[in-house]
Amino acid sequence: MVERFKELGTITFSLILFTLLWEVSVRLLSVSEFLLPAPSVVALTIYEKFLPLMQNCLVTFRETIYGFLMGLVLGVISAIMIVYSRLLQNLLYPLILVAQIVPKVAIAPLLLIWVGYGEMSKVLIAFLVSWFPIIVTTVQGMRMVQPEMLDLVRSLQASDWQVFTKVRLPNALPHFFGGLKIAITLAVIGAIIGEFVGGNTGLGYLVMVANYEVNTPFMFAALVVLSALGLVLYGVLVLLEMWLIPWSIGDDEQEMTGFGM
Repeated sequence: MVERFKELGTITFSLILFTLLWEVSVRLLSVSEFLLPAPSVVALTIYEKFLPLMQNCLVTFRETIYGFLMGLVLGVISAIMIVYSRLLQNLLYPLILVAQIVPKVAIAPLLLIWVGYGEMSKVLIAFLVSWFPIIVTTVQGMRMVQPEMLDLVRSLQASDWQVFTKVRLPNALPHFFGGLKIAITLAVIGAIIGEFVGGNTGLGYLVMVANYEVNTPFMFAALVVLSALGLVLYGVLVLLEMWLIPWSIGDDEQEMTGFGM
């Protein structure tokens, strides 16, 4: 726990230092706002446009959460099916891999055609990018049980349900939360992709509007709010992990490679 707070303090200090260096550099070099606005200008823009930023942030938040929850439920169900059935593994894994390999930017227009320009298309894109890491890490966690432990509980005549709840599930939790932390960040990206392609609300839409209007400070303001949203969602999962499985804190075993867009 102490180490986590030390890491948080270090991260906060680095962000403050980076912001100060950014502000000083822009002022000293007289960089135009068109190219790179100073942090103070971005902060002022956030203050002036606070209401529309928060309204659109709520839209992106809703799309992200709905897509993430869909990925969570279907990802866990798929992982359990894969672990307990070789046939289902052979049937599901190729489909899951294909769904992950296809660039989401390429299928976003199709989703807009199929389900319309409402929030559902953005939710589906957020779901498609978030469920893969949940499946992979959950399967990995449930399979990385020591054979001796499985032999022990089976020798005690434990049922399949008891093996799952007492052995496989606890062993999978650290991996599972690693997948969740990856998935929530990808869900934010997925929602933004949908808003880029065919949105009329959301932070991604505001970024596109600012780009068309060549309003760089407003674009940076939207990006700052978007980054804050992603950090908050990630932080909630970290706190939940610390509460549910404190013994796993500090084990950085999850790799973020392979979960690209």
